[in-house]
Amino acid sequence: MTVPRDGTLLGAIAVLKGDSSVSGVITFTQEKDGAPVTVSGDIKNLSPNAERGFHVHEFGDNSNGCTSAGPHFNPHGKNHGGPDASERHVGDLGNVKTDGSGTAAVGITDKSISLFGPYSIIGRTVVVHEGTDDFGKGGHADSLKTGNAGGRAACGVM
Repeated sequence: MTVPRDGTLLGAIAVLKGDSSVSGVITFTQEKDGAPVTVSGDIKNLSPNAERGFHVHEFGDNSNGCTSAGPHFNPHGKNHGGPDASERHVGDLGNVKTDGSGTAAVGITDKSISLFGPYSIIGRTVVVHEGTDDFGKGGHADSLKTGNAGGRAACGVM
């Protein structure tokens, strides 16, 4: 991605890989500071006709696979929630939906993440999970922490 000298466009790309055959390329773009971020791309080799948790994690570290990415990016210390909830981690982007062949065409617009400023997601890791995010409403012990979305199928640093 290129950034004009006036700083009005910023972008990042994450190449997703994991221990499984799941892979993909995700692009993040933001027109200017304070504008929503557009998240787009494709993730392949997930389970067909499924929803899979999709989050920005705190660390841009994949030295020990996706586990070294740490927890969801949560600079405000909130509980886990859905992408439209007022109570959510900054990194809570919800679920991606797959088609019959297990490919998810990602098309998300989010107002909580940013590519600018002190809470920028650039240099962090995006993760697609093995299970469905329950948006903190599942009643499971992990619901308010992770959305009970299961293991990490693939990840990539932005």
